[in-house]
Amino acid sequence: MKNCKNYDVTALGELLIDFTQNGTSAQGNGLFEANPGGAPCNVLAMLTKAGRKTAFIGKVGNDIFGRMLKARTEEQGIDMSGLLMDEDVHTTLAFVETFPDGDRDFSFYRKPGADIMLTEAEVEEHRALIEGAKIFHYGTLSMTDECVEAATLRAISIAKESGALLSFDPNLRPPLWSSEEKAKEKIAFGLRNCDILKISDNEITFMTGEEDLDKGIRMIIDEYHIPLVFATFGKDGSKAYCGGAEVFEPGFLNPATIETTGAGDTFCASALLHVLKYGIEGLNEERLHELLTFANAAASIVTTRKGALCVMPSPEEVTAYIKASGR
Repeated sequence: MKNCKNYDVTALGELLIDFTQNGTSAQGNGLFEANPGGAPCNVLAMLTKAGRKTAFIGKVGNDIFGRMLKARTEEQGIDMSGLLMDEDVHTTLAFVETFPDGDRDFSFYRKPGADIMLTEAEVEEHRALIEGAKIFHYGTLSMTDECVEAATLRAISIAKESGALLSFDPNLRPPLWSSEEKAKEKIAFGLRNCDILKISDNEITFMTGEEDLDKGIRMIIDEYHIPLVFATFGKDGSKAYCGGAEVFEPGFLNPATIETTGAGDTFCASALLHVLKYGIEGLNEERLHELLTFANAAASIVTTRKGALCVMPSPEEVTAYIKASGR
């Protein structure tokens, strides 16, 4: 990693509105709350809450939702100088259906959405945000369409040239892909081009066909040789794989859970906090246990709140939660 880095983490990708269920009206109609969202900025919000310097590159519409997203992300302290406002295409919207166990499903309004209109030239204009980052974070939703895919590939190239660590979260959303084959192809690309991977149980099965998650994640590690891997299993906890070490920590079951939107992003941000603190080489088994405990706890806290980007917990809150749980 080169010196003179101005940002801890720069991320590229989708910034959108998550409309989450919030009761019913007097007429019996469902009410939805407009929560700022999008996995990359969710990650940055948690990091910024912890005192890290972050930056974002992406695009929203110059509409009521895009302007709101710009204001709310800037309130979080994220450098949004790389946010473009599209005059012709509206901000992407996602309606979130929440199930009794807190899990959810998504309905997207993105054909097109402004986030997929980001261009390679626009990334080049903001390359300093990538060159100045210790870690560059990305997912696959910025590879679903040709224009934004070219932008993502350019950003990855700049990050590699600048010596940044590359952090990848597939963040699989099947409705946004033209086919399963294309989704697998782009996830495989991400796996080949990352130093840090955060992958969930359903993504492990999607990529390997294995219901045995331990076997599936081993297949991924053996094929792609990723230095640091985190596998998350929802309420059942998580595992870390680094330098031959394999570490597990159980999840935190919280009776106040209302939805799981943003839990994976909170986990990812918590993991990156520890990478920034120790470096990949400094993550021995003891520190991996520390990391997983913190990340599981932070994710558990977020499941008790609507949305994610504007309600991320502080490190002090996470530490107090861990202590109160007796861990």
